[in-house]
Amino acid sequence: MAKLVYEVVQHDGGWAYKVGDTFSETFPTHEHALRAAETAAAEQRVAGSTDGIQYEDRDGRWHDELAKGDDRPDTEVSD
Repeated sequence: MAKLVYEVVQHDGGWAYKVGDTFSETFPTHEHALRAAETAAAEQRVAGSTDGIQYEDRDGRWHDELAKGDDRPDTEVSD
């Protein structure tokens, strides 16, 4: 299973966290972005229900998958 790393970075005149190439919303301070990253990382680890999901890849193609509710990734916050 892959590990998701939430990295806190300067972005768009403020601070954000990113996972891979995807940025969060912009926060006014580093502390706000860090707390948001910690919350998002913790929520990713919480088991849920098995459900169908849709997502768009970096080439603009849409995919349908079945996401198992107990298949949660390891997460880490990098500051």
